[in-house]
Amino acid sequence: MPHAAEETTARATSGPAATFSRGRRWLLFALFFAICCGLGYPSLNRVDWRQAGGLADVSAYADLVTSPPTPDLAQHMQFRILVPYLARPIYRMARGRIGTWDPIMFGLLVVDSFFTAWTALLLVTVVNCQLGSYAVALGSALLFLLNFAVPNLRLAGFVDAGEAFFLMLLVWMLFEHRYWMLPIAGILGATAKESFVPFLMVFTLAWWLSSRKLLRHPLPAATWMVGSWLAALATLAILQWRITHVFRSPLRFGLEMHGNTAYLAHFLSSFRDRNFWYIFFWLLPLGLFRLNRLPRNWRIATAATCATAFALDAYYGGEPGTIGRALFSIAGPLLSASAALLLFTRPPATPTAAIM
Repeated sequence: MPHAAEETTARATSGPAATFSRGRRWLLFALFFAICCGLGYPSLNRVDWRQAGGLADVSAYADLVTSPPTPDLAQHMQFRILVPYLARPIYRMARGRIGTWDPIMFGLLVVDSFFTAWTALLLVTVVNCQLGSYAVALGSALLFLLNFAVPNLRLAGFVDAGEAFFLMLLVWMLFEHRYWMLPIAGILGATAKESFVPFLMVFTLAWWLSSRKLLRHPLPAATWMVGSWLAALATLAILQWRITHVFRSPLRFGLEMHGNTAYLAHFLSSFRDRNFWYIFFWLLPLGLFRLNRLPRNWRIATAATCATAFALDAYYGGEPGTIGRALFSIAGPLLSASAALLLFTRPPATPTAAIM
């Protein structure tokens, strides 16, 4: 629980937060994991996302499950090794033993479900701690898991589940002041997806700037944050060197990702993308009503990182659906918590009219 002097917002509901026993945490994780496996079941033998339009990235990740990455500087998806490499032993154990299920997609589904379930559990933990309402905390996870992005994108063979987990882990670590863990998250998050590195830098910087006056020890916190940046950048450079046998600085790698010049047109096209609205058409309006009752540092850091995602997408020229996936990883937990505040908080009692 954060120190009272470092809290940036009052609790949304009265009363102490429900305590989480270790057994309760594992029960929730098992429940969330089972839900995710069920939501992602179509990828096993009903829908081959590798052949589906708009999900071509899945084919690249599926290849990483069965074979090592190729030393091709132009293929940046081969550096996103965390989810495919974790899926590899599961694929090998499942091959020839799971009937009609696709063993490659089974491995990816298990790993994606693992990361998504942990994301939901961290969301429950953070919301319960900050707002003191177990009902709102569980409602946040429910809304998060039932979003279009989870069954259709998180659990369809992409690697975004890994990046989203580490972004939610950042929120938990910052609220709990576990700054020493930030470099570990930076290293592992960089292997999940390269976009995590700038997201990490912007999110932690915005968090520190909005919280520094309330922190007891702002300088050590800033030191660990900068250390996580350096660890993530070094991981990115070493990972690419190990795969391609060519050293490229993260700056050079970022400059080579430039693939668009019509920045404004691309930005506006993001709002015409149906995948964007599938994710946010109900989450965004419901999430805005109670957003001001959530911690200010979480809101500011999320807004700054969302702006960064738009800038990077315009710079790179991402395919339709790219920005929606990134924004859900960044803002999905916060908006789900805000929407749960609206939907799962008991309304104030209405005085009974006097009987004449």
